Amino acid sequence: MRISTIERKTHETKITMTLNLDGSGIAHIDTGVGFLDHMLELLAFHSQFDLDVQCIGDLKVDSHHTVEDLGIVLGQCLLEALGDKKGITRYGQMSIPMDETLVTTTLDLSGRPYLVYQAELKTQLLGNYETEMTKEFFKAVSDHALMTLHIQELYGENTHHIIEAMFKSFARALKQAVTIDEKNKNLVVSSKGVL
Repeated sequence: MRISTIERKTHETKITMTLNLDGSGIAHIDTGVGFLDHMLELLAFHSQFDLDVQCIGDLKVDSHHTVEDLGIVLGQCLLEALGDKKGITRYGQMSIPMDETLVTTTLDLSGRPYLVYQAELKTQLLGNYETEMTKEFFKAVSDHALMTLHIQELYGENTHHIIEAMFKSFARALKQAVTIDEKNKNLVVSSKGVL
């Protein structure tokens, strides 16, 4: 069972998250940030991961700590649920169009955290979600899942569409990467023998 539950409590946030990599896309999300709830629901649906998230954050300040800390915990859950990474496909790539927008995500569950993020978000706020935090979210995921992650907005105008295409393409690329390759189910897909 590739399932992880992590609780993280700081002076800024209190988070409980459960992630099941072999789920069916069921999401129960409550972060206090409506737009982020929507994005995490999309992530669960498009990855077919089950995701349960409860977060109480210092939203009286802004959404920064909530969004970044949720990225940290999601990365930790991914790393824990993957275990020794035996049999995983390892790599994933997906391009997602959303109306005028096209975003590509390419990732490698390499054991080496690195983020390349190329996007221009013209709108600063979507509800109480600060759009500049999108990069911080994905950086936190990459850092804590030990994932090489490239997200590229090829073109787009509407900020909501761009971020939504990011989350959908990330979800579908991640689904590819964690899928068990039956031909190599007892192997780690690395010439080093470890990821």
